[in-house]
Amino acid sequence: MSLTWPWALATVLAVPLLFLVRWWMLRRRKRIAVRVTSIALIRAALPGTTSWRRRIPVILFAAGLVVLGFGTARPHASALVPKNATSILLAIDVSRSMCTSDVAPNRLEAAREAAKQFVTAQPQGTRIGLVAFAGIAGLMVEPTTDKGELIAAIDKLRTSRGTAIGQAILTSIDAIAEINPDVAPTGADPSTIPSDPGVGFQPDTIVVLTDGRNTQGVDPVTAAEEAGARKLRVYTIGFGTTDPAPMVCSSDQLGDGGDFRRDPGGGFGGGPFGGSSRMLEIDEDTLAKVAKITGGEYFRAQDAKQLASVLSDLPTNIVVQRRNIEITAWFVLPGMLLVLVGVVLSVWWNRSQSLAVR
Repeated sequence: MSLTWPWALATVLAVPLLFLVRWWMLRRRKRIAVRVTSIALIRAALPGTTSWRRRIPVILFAAGLVVLGFGTARPHASALVPKNATSILLAIDVSRSMCTSDVAPNRLEAAREAAKQFVTAQPQGTRIGLVAFAGIAGLMVEPTTDKGELIAAIDKLRTSRGTAIGQAILTSIDAIAEINPDVAPTGADPSTIPSDPGVGFQPDTIVVLTDGRNTQGVDPVTAAEEAGARKLRVYTIGFGTTDPAPMVCSSDQLGDGGDFRRDPGGGFGGGPFGGSSRMLEIDEDTLAKVAKITGGEYFRAQDAKQLASVLSDLPTNIVVQRRNIEITAWFVLPGMLLVLVGVVLSVWWNRSQSLAVR
């Protein structure tokens, strides 16, 4: 537990001061008390009152003041962020190498299916955004709870040339900044956004799935430093095998030109990449460094089954996050209740005693 205003704990000193004032008033009352002939007669007239009954109101009142004193210091406690407070930005590589058929029918189709399973498996209320990147990165779907919209966008992913991993991270940061006021957009100084110093990570997370290395745009490590400065975790996934395989994409997977469809003779042709074979060229060192800088984790998936498993395990890592929340109300309400009960008991018992004397 942390305190926003620790100096406010000085208010707790009011409790011993009140006890001191009470002790002084009792001594003064004894000095000016009227002397009577027989103290025994007065004591006999008073109803019996046990010592614990006289002390309970005082103890409750003092305890209430102590609790209120802690409340004025604005305490904060670590608590789990609810699942529906989490936004996940899923950035998927749609470079030409995603047509490689080492993962049947090709990497792009396997990634599509795994991404759709991931979206479907999320609990209601979890927001997911979709970023596609090749030579450039673009936000396909803003963070939303509409699973139908996400699945439709995933089905429309098309390949293009280039791989801009760093730009995909920056695009994801900007998408999160649109919905989370505690996250500064790219180009802005993160320190200009006031935030609770006790917060570990933001509840929003970026997941980057790629089968290659950065070929253009901002360096992924530089982009990771931007994400880390904003307390955003980036999980990276390297997808594909080390086995050379032809690039085969269907017509609905091609973007700006090219045709990797199988010809009748069993070869590959029709486009600038026809007949070529590709193998895994992923920059695992860079992806691991990106994850480490941001507090995320790097995963390797060599086939569709492993990719689906990695994505299904991600929510366990993403959702279990802690943030410091102010719990002043947890102290103020009980403190006021203790003070009120102490005062009521004191008035009630003193009144009963006065009536009994009469």
